[in-house]
Amino acid sequence: MTSTKQTAHSGAPFSFAARDNRHMKTICVYCGSNAGSDPAYASQAKALGARLAADNLALVYGGGNVGLMGIVADAVLANGGEVIGVIPQQLVDWEVAHRGVTRLEVVDSMHTRKARMFELSDGFVALPGGFGTLDEMFEMLTWRQLGLGKKPCAFLDVNGFWQPLMTMLDTMVRERFLHAAQRNDLWHGSDIDTLLAWMRGYVPAQADKWLDEKRRGQLKLTPEDV
Repeated sequence: MTSTKQTAHSGAPFSFAARDNRHMKTICVYCGSNAGSDPAYASQAKALGARLAADNLALVYGGGNVGLMGIVADAVLANGGEVIGVIPQQLVDWEVAHRGVTRLEVVDSMHTRKARMFELSDGFVALPGGFGTLDEMFEMLTWRQLGLGKKPCAFLDVNGFWQPLMTMLDTMVRERFLHAAQRNDLWHGSDIDTLLAWMRGYVPAQADKWLDEKRRGQLKLTPEDV
């Protein structure tokens, strides 16, 4: 039976505290509200859901019953696992909420949803998706960059879906818009075993986002000098 919790946004700050990755209890999965054009996307979502349940890792996700979101949630439930959905009231009104999850938290906005999912999760995985998936994952990566959290972020690939994005990140490093250590502070691949092993052994990068700029300013150097 689904437990539904109505969560109001209080405006109070939430905790960025890290947990011990060796003892992860929850994984947040970001993914598309569509299933995509290739059946392989759904297959990978089902495989991930089954593995989370087998490893006794609760799924935290966006609370929907459609697309890859619904598929990964159903796979966890079908294998006896726990699913926590966090969904804005607007999407509940559109009747896309998954009523079969273990616990459904209804919040007032997309912003509150992302903050709550962060609080509930020990790590973050992006399956293929669109704007929403990118928005959610890149907010987590930005918080990591700013030192506001120490939780691992991973892109679980399917047939090279995420490869163009990885190339773009490499371009950001090459053009000095992204620190190389922060570029490497995420995982990208298609093997679920390797993904979970990486998450459990994750050590956050210590790169300072502004270190290079501070150093250049103090020494009056141009980017070409460092």
